[in-house]
Amino acid sequence: MSAGTLSMERFSGAAQVLRSQGFLLFLFNVAIAAVVFQEGLLALVDGWQLAEYSHGPLIPLLSGLLFLRQLKTIPENDGPVADRWPGILIILGAVALALLGKFSRIPDIVAYAIIVWVAGILVTSFGWKVGRLFWPGVLHLVFMLPLPGTLYWKVSIFLREISSELGVQFVMMAGVPVFLDGNIIDLGVYKLHVADACSGLRYLFPIMSFSYIFATLYKGPTWHKAVLLLSAAPITVLMNSVRIGIIGVMVDNFGIEHAMGFSHFLEGWVIFITCVVILFGLAKLMLMMQRDTQMSLAEALDLETEGVAPQFARLRHIRLSPAFTTVTAIMAVTAAAWSFAPSRAAPQVDREPLGTFPLALGGWEQVSNRFLEPEIAEALAATDYVSASYMKPGGGPADVNLFIAWYEDQTRGGIHSPEVCLPAGGWEIAELSRPDISAAIGYHEPLPVNRAIIEKDGQQLLVYYWFEQYGGRTAVDYYAKIALLRDAIVLGRSDGALVRLTTPILRNEGVAKAEARMQDMLVGVMDRLPRFVPKLETAETR
Repeated sequence: MSAGTLSMERFSGAAQVLRSQGFLLFLFNVAIAAVVFQEGLLALVDGWQLAEYSHGPLIPLLSGLLFLRQLKTIPENDGPVADRWPGILIILGAVALALLGKFSRIPDIVAYAIIVWVAGILVTSFGWKVGRLFWPGVLHLVFMLPLPGTLYWKVSIFLREISSELGVQFVMMAGVPVFLDGNIIDLGVYKLHVADACSGLRYLFPIMSFSYIFATLYKGPTWHKAVLLLSAAPITVLMNSVRIGIIGVMVDNFGIEHAMGFSHFLEGWVIFITCVVILFGLAKLMLMMQRDTQMSLAEALDLETEGVAPQFARLRHIRLSPAFTTVTAIMAVTAAAWSFAPSRAAPQVDREPLGTFPLALGGWEQVSNRFLEPEIAEALAATDYVSASYMKPGGGPADVNLFIAWYEDQTRGGIHSPEVCLPAGGWEIAELSRPDISAAIGYHEPLPVNRAIIEKDGQQLLVYYWFEQYGGRTAVDYYAKIALLRDAIVLGRSDGALVRLTTPILRNEGVAKAEARMQDMLVGVMDRLPRFVPKLETAETR
């Protein structure tokens, strides 16, 4: 045997060892990631239990299929990879994001970090030049994430309003007299409640995921891809409105019992398949309108799956490299630090229960204190709340209702803004502003509030509401969420409250008198509020 042949055999043997060690290191990274991102993984599993996100477990599988299809088009590289180092920066970003989620006790943030980690592993494994080409599969993973609570409710209410309006139009087109009152479809004898489940979100998310894959595989012009991607939302809303319209007609003709069975029949796969057929039809229509191409729909959609399965075998060719070793060390140190670090429990805040809120506030006396209906209380999901009405002794012109909802932990759900909830009850917001009323009531701290005038059936109400965060306060729900993130990281605190006051605007008085009444009572509320929603400097932990 010649020296050259012996040298080649040794090189080949060394390469095999490096490949096998690189693949084992890759598997070790995956195992460590399960520890580092544990909170995020559990949050995903919890979110996937909801009907709106039940498609979630399929998303990683479909993203993997997109990755393998793309890998099939990239030649195998038996040589060294020199541009792995950007992957380290991406991995560090994933760890930093997961750290942010862990210290703020917001597991959804840890779930977001999983997607960043996937991108980092691909770049470290294949190098920047090749790894960045796999972005379609990585970006598709976004569809497995549940929406943040505030955004979820706003999108849900918005879609429900549109679906209700269009659904009623379809009922009227069928010649059925109908009236829409908020989210109640009034058919005369029967009334249909358009609940949160009827918003169409359970169809929107999987259809958007499908349209993304559809647009990715589509080989037509870029603007065709954009239309296919953006059309998912209007198609879903349209089909959900048709479903509501059909149910309304069924109720009017056959009664509520028959309609409920038909409603379930129209849910799920029927709506999904119909939306998919419409997407295919839209793609076919655009191809027919494209005069400079003769592609058929089958040719335009790259559905070829032959040779995808063998791409799994290419993962074993991942080479051992300093960059990959560094990534493994980062993940191992992070996992070890998190395993031995003491968990950061939320402090218990020393406060009085809202059920003991004073019966007298200055010259105002409590005239009623009611419990919320069970379904409303369940949707509110507050740790503690009070809903009490106060009047001046002797009756006074009108009462003022005080509602306070306190949350011990806002990291899983939390406060629902009245701006979202009021329209669901049929109230229309006629006027909305955000003044600071501290000077008007002689209060010593800034007091920004949402000042709204709402209307329903000829009745008007004046509403004040704001969000309390440890004595700091804001009128903007998104600012409240930012403050929550900041305080959860810095202080380990995630409690907070919604404060709302409501009074009727009587026909024989103007808005100014109703506002004076509200502000008069508010003076007494602000003096006592810190006992029930403590300020930062007076809050104690034990």
